[in-house]
Amino acid sequence: MRARQLSRRALLAGGGALLASATVALTACSASGPPQPPAAPPSDSPETVLLKKLIAEKERTVALYSSMVAGGGEKLAPFRDRHQAHLNELRKHVPAGSAAPSAGPSTGSAAPSAGPSAGKVSLSRLRELEREAAAERPRQLDGVSPGVAQLIASIGACEAAHALALPRSL
Repeated sequence: MRARQLSRRALLAGGGALLASATVALTACSASGPPQPPAAPPSDSPETVLLKKLIAEKERTVALYSSMVAGGGEKLAPFRDRHQAHLNELRKHVPAGSAAPSAGPSTGSAAPSAGPSAGKVSLSRLRELEREAAAERPRQLDGVSPGVAQLIASIGACEAAHALALPRSL
């Protein structure tokens, strides 16, 4: 009989331990409370923020050139087209899942509203805009990936060439 009592005690002790661990498990499950709302999407990296800024800037520039082309400045179409190419390339570098300022190629219908591109559109204003943009590019290279740095530097070189190559009159 003695072996049977030990067996019963062992069973009771084991059952108590099992009950205690089940209680802890249930308490842990209920302690989490109601389901938590999904975490906010991670913020954009500094490089992505810069790319979005450049995209918005290029969209304004394309819009300015488009307004000049529509107003009879057909000579400016190649300049606009190069800015559109820059815009398309910049968009390729914005990571998937990060909303770019605009979803597709710019049609030139966006009205320039603020910033250095605001005001009356003229050849002298376009030349000034190109100079300002080209001067800004070296300051934007710090901390970006080599591929993006090369793209920004190339865009700046093109903008500097535009400032010199824009016609004096239409």
